[in-house]
Amino acid sequence: MNKKELVSAIAAKAALSKKDAEAAIDAFTAVVEDELKNGRKVQLVGFGTFEVSERAAREGRNPRTNENITIAASKSPKFKAGKVLKENINK
Repeated sequence: MNKKELVSAIAAKAALSKKDAEAAIDAFTAVVEDELKNGRKVQLVGFGTFEVSERAAREGRNPRTNENITIAASKSPKFKAGKVLKENINK
């Protein structure tokens, strides 16, 4: 499902216009992104948790030249599904 299909599905399910559904999705993603940028997590009970995973700097190897390289530290968004979501998917 892409964003356009998601907007249509939410508009139909919530009896909203597609414009309002798209605005709600955009607002949700913006808020989640802002919270993750600030190092906080977003927890939706029953659905799941969005949080930031931090990876430390580490040594790696360039497979072409076989020389050692340093891989910089980075942050990555992570989603952990909640118990209710897992149970509903496995029904």
